[in-house]
Amino acid sequence: MSKADEIPARRPHGEARPGYSLDIRLWKVTKVNRRARPYQLRWVVGGKVSSATFATSALADNRRSELRQAMRRGEAFEIASGQPESEIRAAEAAAAEESKTLLRWFEFCRKYVASRWRTSAAKTREGMADGLAAVTLAMVRRGGGAPDDESLRLAFRWGVVPANAGEEPPAEMKAAFEWVTRADRPLRDLADPEVFEDVLYRLSYKLNGTPAAGDTYRRRRRVLNTALEHAVIVGELPENPLQRARRKHVGSNDVVDRRVLVNAVQARQLLTAVSYVGSWDRCRGRRLVAFYAVLYYAGLRPAEAVGLRWSDCHLPETGWGTLTLRETRPVSGKQWTDSGERHDRRGLKAREATKDRPVPIPPVLVAILETHRTLFGMAKEGRVFGNERGGVVGSSTYWRVWEEAREYAFPPDRVASPLAGRPYDLRHACITRWLNAGVPIAEVARRVGNSPEVIHRRYHGCVDGHEEAANMKIAKALEEEGDSA
Repeated sequence: MSKADEIPARRPHGEARPGYSLDIRLWKVTKVNRRARPYQLRWVVGGKVSSATFATSALADNRRSELRQAMRRGEAFEIASGQPESEIRAAEAAAAEESKTLLRWFEFCRKYVASRWRTSAAKTREGMADGLAAVTLAMVRRGGGAPDDESLRLAFRWGVVPANAGEEPPAEMKAAFEWVTRADRPLRDLADPEVFEDVLYRLSYKLNGTPAAGDTYRRRRRVLNTALEHAVIVGELPENPLQRARRKHVGSNDVVDRRVLVNAVQARQLLTAVSYVGSWDRCRGRRLVAFYAVLYYAGLRPAEAVGLRWSDCHLPETGWGTLTLRETRPVSGKQWTDSGERHDRRGLKAREATKDRPVPIPPVLVAILETHRTLFGMAKEGRVFGNERGGVVGSSTYWRVWEEAREYAFPPDRVASPLAGRPYDLRHACITRWLNAGVPIAEVARRVGNSPEVIHRRYHGCVDGHEEAANMKIAKALEEEGDSA
């Protein structure tokens, strides 16, 4: 290209700001070998060549005229894009104006949670807020003075509760809440590969940078997927970006670990140890002996035991009795329940609200419950178990008693082991005992409120005799092969 084809820029006094240059060379339009856009315009900004192609020569000449006018006005051009500064500023202003009209992440989450609040259980509400809070750490722009991740997470969880809409946040959350609502990204930023990569990281890792448990990752991903599907339905997103992301393969802790299971002797030792926890007059441990017993002998979940009423207990003088389960009282937190109490009031898990579940109980548990009724009577609302004031037994209470009882019942090496590490492990021990006794899986599932598929998947490795039976079949097959040879 000849010098005559170049148009030098007029250079006023002063210097361009960083990233921009006043050293601009504009060349004439040329024709290139392209079918759709055969006319090319090239120019140089700060030594970097920029180019654009056009369908017609008129369009190319118009663009050349625009650039030439900007050069004659003495405008600096951005080196990276090759565009005049006035066009860059106009684009930034348009983007800023557009971002004001775009639905932002926090507002979307607040509306989404509110839409599902009335029909969701307290645990579901809490899990929904927790999963979206993890994603929020990727959907908030960082900068100087940004609060730490834990503060941002807590502020978000507080802010999405419908009852808190329009309320002033607590003083300790105020700065973080203002940051979440001011520095959050538009919802459509999820289409940005870099942003979405950070979202996937937040699903998979804890705040301390260690990998989250497999169940935690799956729960968070389900929450986000449901929210994004909602965004697609209401027209806020063209598609769900999570559907294009490869699912992370993680291990599951859904299978019961044999090391947590107690035998009959160890179970009796634990129940005895529970009765020694706390002072004798306050009965802190004694009033919970029967609570742990229904987990071990009847396979109840702790939340089901908390909601058990005397009117649902059939305790004959001899033989087997029956517990008819109708209600569960899971712990969630006051902000997640409709009643404002820490314990939600729900029907049985995976059943309609009006359905009950009768569970036969052996004479040993009948006797334990009768002793409990004689010593402690009836708690509020006719419940079997209550705290010292007759209120609902809190999870922190039965956890603390259990931890102390393990130290009384076991030697130090067993205390440090996973053996009966949680009260819930008594339910695992009960189910395993029934399976080993030969009770059909379908009947075990009916009694404990699970599906047969779940029982088979979770407890298959805890049933004794499978390995020996398999070995005998293999040995017999090998003998038959030897005989035939």
